Amino acid sequence: MLKKIKELFIPQQLLKGNCGIEREMLRVDKNGYLSFTDHPGIFGDKVLNPYITTDFSESQVEIITPALDKIEETYSFSKALYDIVALEIGDEILWPQSMPCFIPEDDEIPVAKYSEEGREAEEYRNKLLKKYGGKKQLISGIHYNYSFNEEIIRKLYESSDKELTYKEYKNSIYLKVARNYLRYRWIIVYLLGAAPVIHESFLNGCSCKLKQISEDGYTVDGAVSHRNGECGYRNKEELYPNYDTVEDYVESINKYVNDGVIDSYKELYSQVRLKAKNPKNFLNSLLEDGISYLEYRSIDINPFEKGGISLNDLYFLQLLNIYMLIKEESSYDKWQQEAVRNQHLVAKYGIENVDLIKDGEIIDRRSWGLEILNEMKAMNSELNLGKEDIINEAIAKMADSSLTYAYKYRKLIEEKGYIKANVDLAEGYKESAYNNRFKLEGFEDLELSTQILMKEAIKRGIKTDIVDRSENFISLTKGEKVEYVKQATKTSKDNYVTVLIMENKTVTKKVLAKEGIKVPVGEEFDSLAEAKICINNYIGKPIVIKPKSTNFGTGINIFPEGANAEDIERAFEIAFKFDKTVLIEEFIKGKEYRFLVIDDKVVGILHRVPANVLGDGVKTIRELVELKNKNPLRGKGYVTPLEKINLGENEAIFLKQQNKDFDYVPLAGETVYLRENSNISTGGDSIDYTDDIPQKFKDIAVKASKAAGAKICGVDMMLEDYSDENTNYAIIEINFNPAIHIHSYPFIGTERKIAVEVLKLLELV
Repeated sequence: MLKKIKELFIPQQLLKGNCGIEREMLRVDKNGYLSFTDHPGIFGDKVLNPYITTDFSESQVEIITPALDKIEETYSFSKALYDIVALEIGDEILWPQSMPCFIPEDDEIPVAKYSEEGREAEEYRNKLLKKYGGKKQLISGIHYNYSFNEEIIRKLYESSDKELTYKEYKNSIYLKVARNYLRYRWIIVYLLGAAPVIHESFLNGCSCKLKQISEDGYTVDGAVSHRNGECGYRNKEELYPNYDTVEDYVESINKYVNDGVIDSYKELYSQVRLKAKNPKNFLNSLLEDGISYLEYRSIDINPFEKGGISLNDLYFLQLLNIYMLIKEESSYDKWQQEAVRNQHLVAKYGIENVDLIKDGEIIDRRSWGLEILNEMKAMNSELNLGKEDIINEAIAKMADSSLTYAYKYRKLIEEKGYIKANVDLAEGYKESAYNNRFKLEGFEDLELSTQILMKEAIKRGIKTDIVDRSENFISLTKGEKVEYVKQATKTSKDNYVTVLIMENKTVTKKVLAKEGIKVPVGEEFDSLAEAKICINNYIGKPIVIKPKSTNFGTGINIFPEGANAEDIERAFEIAFKFDKTVLIEEFIKGKEYRFLVIDDKVVGILHRVPANVLGDGVKTIRELVELKNKNPLRGKGYVTPLEKINLGENEAIFLKQQNKDFDYVPLAGETVYLRENSNISTGGDSIDYTDDIPQKFKDIAVKASKAAGAKICGVDMMLEDYSDENTNYAIIEINFNPAIHIHSYPFIGTERKIAVEVLKLLELV
């Protein structure tokens, strides 16, 4: 098989299988007690949300990543889902490991509640509560879902003797991998095991003889994973399904059900599950459609990883899948019983070099583990997979158990205590989620507004797919309804003419003026030569010079105190770089406010302070800008709430009006503005004024949006005194595709849920 795979595939193909993660975790209070609150309503119906649901308990959140063909994307998505959940559970935190927190007695554990559509699931959970007890149901873990790239299986089939149908051949591939996984799962328990200690409230849920190692923690010496051992959640008796064929597998499950050993196929708690295309009709689908993918269930939550599993461990599992495909099977007939014994020995005593059984012969854990890992290392080299470092890391852990998660976690419990150690970890991850609240991890290359919209959609169970990553083009699906959105606010709700009106500043002014809305007066020029002729008419007058069609403040120069002929000419030259037509307008006194209008409602108002620095009497403007740009909220390309300040031609001209340059040293406490225009895209700061601006001006902003026929619109309004509804005003422009991140996460003021308003407009919530 190794030779055949080497001949047929390049490394990139072998590493392209689909990988998804399901992770269970408990909601707890800050003292480590199980939460009794309901699953947050913002996540919607548990049955319908494909990303965030519950497992056994109302307090047991389950997050589910899509099956992705890049390991890195799966890893990031798991952390993104963690962040979403962590920020929607109030003061609660998410328990960071597999064995439960401080838990009550069974009759107090809140079983997951469902709507009518999920009533059967709720009844099933109540049966499990009576049969197995509630405490063991709260044990949480990682379920790893994997399928090979379909092209790999198809090419292997084409190179076979074709005695089987394609479906039968594909089934045989997955069955071989499943059998090998069961044989070698002990190595996963050892390398990824991270549940060596239980809380005192779980003691009567465990049959092991345990010793106390901290104020509230109990274990046995050598323990790796109580979840995978005698204290774990498993069937009342060991069950050994037949993995020879899919038909044999289904027949063995049906026999267990018919004999009353289990109530349903769902109750077969095997360490690997065969998964079908149609989960609602699982057994029939398995027979008719074949195996779709495999689910591995031996993986503990890694308490040292926010997402519950490390990237390197995902890489290792990827390699293990290829190894299990290649590895020839022994003919030893008691392999399932042997595999269970090895799992339990490693789970209970694996930190020590415990003796295992391999095909009926005794072999110690270290020797067998190194044998397997060195075979994987040879495979990696032969197939040129480039993952030697991953295998070397596993080899080091196999040789030295003090490098394992289980060993490190036990030491942490001994040092801090069971509850405190876990609460500290959970609070650290919640703080990380808060610090990441403005982004969607794994999608940082997208514009921030797009990330925010995706995050809100995922939170509510709206299926989210990227259509064109470079264009920030996504699709949002809820049931049969599909909406396409570009850059967060370009939607099906605005027509093309509306966009053209907002792009063209001259047309915008005429459309607004016709509706009785005040706009600045001015004129336009189609060439630099034409503009130069009129320069003398504007010397010393407060003016604004800007391209006719522009966004994000590009090419604009503002002279509130007037300017000389040289500076006006230079401003025209800059503006003509961005458009063939340039406007010159009167400068309106006051401050500029961005009104964000969505579906005829003002959902946010910002005052954007122009790019500026605060002097300390020592540093130059250049040095102060460099320092301010180090703020983690500032970045480039709209992937952070604020943009870095640029020192370019526009800034130089504006400073010249103040008799300053980049090497000027501002006095301590002196604020120096670097531009007149206040766009966030040019380094400005954002301040929320949504609750402070009089309704009169909100109505004017909505009127302006309606005049253009826009459903999503950014209205830029000048107000001389924002608190006085009789103050002078003028709308200087309206903008299509307004950024939502500046309202969602202002520099100062209330964070607004703008993405929700977009979803409402699209009728997705």
